[in-house]
Amino acid sequence: MSILLVGRFLLDSRCIKALMEVNWFHSKRDKIIILQLAMSTVSDTSLRNGSLGNNSFRSESFSEEKDMGLIREAGCLSIIVLGASGDLAKKKTFPALFHLFQQGFLQENDVHIFGYARTKLSDDDLRERIHGYLGKVVSTENAEVLSKFLQLIKYVSGSYDSDKGFQLLDMQVSEHETSKNSQPGTSRRLFYLALPPSVYPSVCEMIRRHCMNQSDLGGWTRIVVEKPFGKDLESAEDLSAQLGELFDEKQLYRIDHYLGKELVQNLLVLRFANRFFMPLWNRDNIDNIQIVFREDFGTEGRGGYFDEYGIIRDIIQNHLLQVLCLVAMEKPVSLKPEHIRDEKVKVLQSVLPIKPEEVVLGQYEGYKDDPTVSDSSNTPTFATAVLRIHNERWEGVPFILKAGKALNSRKAEIRVQFKDVPGDIFKSKKQGRNEFVIRLQPSEAMYMKLTVKKPGLQMSTIQSELDLSYGLRYQDVKIPEAYERLILDTIRGDQQHFVRRDELRVAWEIFTPLLHSIDEGQLKPISYKPGSRGPAEADELLAKAGYVQTHGYIWIPPTLA
Repeated sequence: MSILLVGRFLLDSRCIKALMEVNWFHSKRDKIIILQLAMSTVSDTSLRNGSLGNNSFRSESFSEEKDMGLIREAGCLSIIVLGASGDLAKKKTFPALFHLFQQGFLQENDVHIFGYARTKLSDDDLRERIHGYLGKVVSTENAEVLSKFLQLIKYVSGSYDSDKGFQLLDMQVSEHETSKNSQPGTSRRLFYLALPPSVYPSVCEMIRRHCMNQSDLGGWTRIVVEKPFGKDLESAEDLSAQLGELFDEKQLYRIDHYLGKELVQNLLVLRFANRFFMPLWNRDNIDNIQIVFREDFGTEGRGGYFDEYGIIRDIIQNHLLQVLCLVAMEKPVSLKPEHIRDEKVKVLQSVLPIKPEEVVLGQYEGYKDDPTVSDSSNTPTFATAVLRIHNERWEGVPFILKAGKALNSRKAEIRVQFKDVPGDIFKSKKQGRNEFVIRLQPSEAMYMKLTVKKPGLQMSTIQSELDLSYGLRYQDVKIPEAYERLILDTIRGDQQHFVRRDELRVAWEIFTPLLHSIDEGQLKPISYKPGSRGPAEADELLAKAGYVQTHGYIWIPPTLA
């Protein structure tokens, strides 16, 4: 009765705020029910205008009202991992969910996790399978948290095109929602497709047919899909069209885990929150930009899968191109997801067609020894491609995307190389150019290579650096894994770090002609030795593009004393 009575006074937003401040409501759910009653009494016009008194309510994104400390949804949360018995789910999805639970972002009395796959398993079988991937238990407290998390997991077996299987899944999820006293239409359902794209259409059809939540009272159904999103422009568009017939764009979350990495998410802050970068970040000062991904191991264990896609589809067209967007895009109007994604699309639309002479492909010796790889395979395990952006900021600046397997090191980094100093009175050119380097993995760090006076009595120069090592500077801060961030963003309804359909289309438009040339045998990979830098021709291409390598200089990350 008290809730209904208060609901009559909610026409004045000041009343809402006052009640919130004195903690009048007994629970968060009371707050949400009250607010839903309030919203029902407000005219559609005021909601469309995004205002209610002095508070800013928006019908599309009620979860953004952070000043009131509220989460929009009143109902419980069900997370359904499809492909639960596979490697991706065991190694990435379930550990990310556990870490979110461990940190309190998933509440025991609110969430339930369901695994779904073809494999015949019991609940305990699945729990046992994932137990070893959830980190080391180092204390009794952690053991208790782990035990509580595992008890949240249930398993349903069924095929990915089976009405019966998804009906059973829906029944299990509905029972959980009923047990949590969720009102119809208020519950939240997150489907994580840890599956190959070939089954996306059938799985999404089954979800649409049997497992949708009613969304009229704040509940939702959201679908997370993993890369690869197709193999070329045509297949990507076909897949997008099939999913688009079943779900709105706001329900689809195309995940690229690189967008969840700490220093990738830091790019917008670095560029647009630091005054000294803003006048430098253009063709007048920057000579070239490299975005590099290197692995020191080959395709062991996944040769058959990799041979179908290759290094460009697996790494460059998605991960590295997403990083390029954040490095090269213009300043968005705001930090709203759509404003950021609009700017990413604009810069992709400015990328010129890739020239075959600005591409070097490689394949490491021994790649075809894998029995799952064809003896006649033309699949590149290494690629360097020069992209050029035709706009006012970046005209003439080469963006060099480079990725490879079985190389001499493991790292991913962004390397911004500045132009030579005009009228260099110190003759410091031999020391190398200024560079700003962002190390994405391993050991997140950023450093600026610059020329300084060499200590001593003589006026001579030496190259040094200003650096920030995250492990050293933020010793007491746990840097979350990419999947943790992105799953939490999905729950919050924040699509900033997910790939929009038009963004995906433009990305494929850039690389599809090159990929077809490779598939048709017009471009062939050059053999290189495992443990090397890759084909020597790649270094020659970098030099032609303008990159000046500093010989003899190695950045040594600072270490704890």
